[in-house]
Amino acid sequence: MAIPEDQLSIWANQGAITTSKTTYDQIKAILKSEHSPYSDKNFDVFLQGSYRNDTNVYLESDVDIIIQLSAFHYNLNEIPIEQKAAFSQVFNGGVPYDLPDFKRDVLAHLQERFPGYIVQGEKAINILADGNRRSADIIVCLGYRNYKYFYSVGQQDYYPGIWFRDSDGINIINYPKLHSENLTAKHQGTNSWLKPTIRIFKNMRNKMIADGIFEDGNAPSYFVEGMLWNVPNDKFGISYRHTVANALNWLCTADRSNFLCANEQYKLLHSDSSVTWRAEKCTAFLDAACDLWNHW
Repeated sequence: MAIPEDQLSIWANQGAITTSKTTYDQIKAILKSEHSPYSDKNFDVFLQGSYRNDTNVYLESDVDIIIQLSAFHYNLNEIPIEQKAAFSQVFNGGVPYDLPDFKRDVLAHLQERFPGYIVQGEKAINILADGNRRSADIIVCLGYRNYKYFYSVGQQDYYPGIWFRDSDGINIINYPKLHSENLTAKHQGTNSWLKPTIRIFKNMRNKMIADGIFEDGNAPSYFVEGMLWNVPNDKFGISYRHTVANALNWLCTADRSNFLCANEQYKLLHSDSSVTWRAEKCTAFLDAACDLWNHW
């Protein structure tokens, strides 16, 4: 028996909105305080993840926030040698205030403003929840530019991303703004069916974890979003039962080796990247989802 429409309709609903917005507004104001040790630097603060993308469900708690210094790393591999030379003439100096300095100052500032509530994680600074404030993960990073072309400062184009290092010193490059923009475009292209469907699949994941048929941590929200971003637009619509059944049938028979992340900069499934999903974990997720669907 398939999962009934009324259950899917419940799972399609968005999770907490007010408390996440309040949390983000509070932390953003503190990060941008004129009393911070980095207040004279050029930086930006913005959301990433489920709350930015309106795909959050009720069991999600962390608000993902990025604070990005204006300095950037870059990739020039796709542009010709004369454009690389033009780039080098413009950007030929070092960065006097780099990521370690910025992260040190952000951490010190947060420890001062949230004493006893700061935990340094592998990738992010975690601010623990307190009262109505939800827990938050703060990624401290530089910008990243994957260049399409460069002739001059006024004539250039690139894919904008972020660059940081985890606690083991491994470089991580991701594209949260492209991810969000492409999800929104896909959502519009499916007549607003994509994001509720993502929330259904995330709630199915949580149900499968609770029932012990799928391992917690093997299907992060980012990858579930990317997986459904690859589903053709004509598979969405009519009803949630119709959409979920069509998506599952298509995903289980498709050649998933060519799937892209929603940011279109990486393959979704890969074995040796920190920003991609392991193929076997995707397969395990789909097997468990089909089992849940068929034995409701």
